[in-house]
Amino acid sequence: MLKPEWLRVKAPQRERIGAVADLLQDLNLNTVCQEASCPNIGECFAGGTATFLIMGPGCTRACPYCDIDFDKSVRELDPSEPERLGEAVARLGLSHVVITSVNRDDLLDGGASQFVACIEQVKRRSPLTTIELLIPDLCGNWDALATVMAAAPHVLNHNIETVPRMYKQARPQGIYERSLDLLQRVREGWPKVYTKSGLMVGLGETDDEVIDVLRDLRTHRVDIVTIGQYLSPGPKHLAVDRFVTPSQFESYRCIGEDELGFLQVVSSPLTRSSYHAGEVQRLMASHPR
Repeated sequence: MLKPEWLRVKAPQRERIGAVADLLQDLNLNTVCQEASCPNIGECFAGGTATFLIMGPGCTRACPYCDIDFDKSVRELDPSEPERLGEAVARLGLSHVVITSVNRDDLLDGGASQFVACIEQVKRRSPLTTIELLIPDLCGNWDALATVMAAAPHVLNHNIETVPRMYKQARPQGIYERSLDLLQRVREGWPKVYTKSGLMVGLGETDDEVIDVLRDLRTHRVDIVTIGQYLSPGPKHLAVDRFVTPSQFESYRCIGEDELGFLQVVSSPLTRSSYHAGEVQRLMASHPR
């Protein structure tokens, strides 16, 4: 299926992304920007920002929409990773950092302890940096979730990814209700934290189903939502069912913000979970908790 004009982006030039890429290589760190082939890598790297991918690069789940490598082997956590991540945040001078991870279902706590260690290192090296976590569902281990939240991130993001009907096909190891439960538990247990979720469109869902997901997320008191076009990483992944128009993305935004009351809905073809994530600081200033 030929990409429409609004999805065509210029390939990132080496001089635009080189400094950040070199630093990441020097510190042996992974980013979701690189591992998941994000279309915004040129813009974000040129702006000196990145979303750090910890405990990877291999993931214990093989979701057929995702470009991150599958690795079901039992692997020890790297105890030096949090310190290297903290150093990267300090050297890049980030005012807002996003830390995400692969699924690590081989670990009893799903990697909660590594998230905590990374938060502690960022706070030690860059105490004014706001911290956003994009976490997996931790297999419903709510004690592990409490461990993560006790480290006091500013934003907790967990992606719903798609509509319930598409879970069996796109997210076979995920459970829609479990993801909603996680988001609501964060909002109720740690009310000062801003909650966030995201979904892809173009997998086979309808617009009405997308709106239903927005309603579910708002019912579970999510603050911020991102909506972007699914782009198939390759022939072994799920195919694109449709290209959603920019006007329809704008419609999602209007419904989410004006009718349902989200603090923010970022909705466009190239939107990804952490695209322009630093804008959350503006929301935090205008809606303090």
